[in-house]
Amino acid sequence: MAKVEIYTTPFCPYCARAKRLLDGKGVAYEEFDAPHGSAARKAAIERSGGRTTVPQIFIDGQAIGGSDDLVALDRAGKLDGLLAAA
Repeated sequence: MAKVEIYTTPFCPYCARAKRLLDGKGVAYEEFDAPHGSAARKAAIERSGGRTTVPQIFIDGQAIGGSDDLVALDRAGKLDGLLAAA
């Protein structure tokens, strides 16, 4: 299975939505608490090419975007293939 990383903040509905989708698929992921101004948030911004919102999701090191992007990949039938690659 692919390595999945997700940068989140507490009480973020988009973060919760993304984690629910991954949990529903039985996907293990590493979660990073990334509040404004934190080192984790700065890392997420750098890794994602400048995106400042949360969540920021990475599959095998590739930035795939946020919650909407994750859902779009799933609806297009492309998410399972990304998650299975390793």
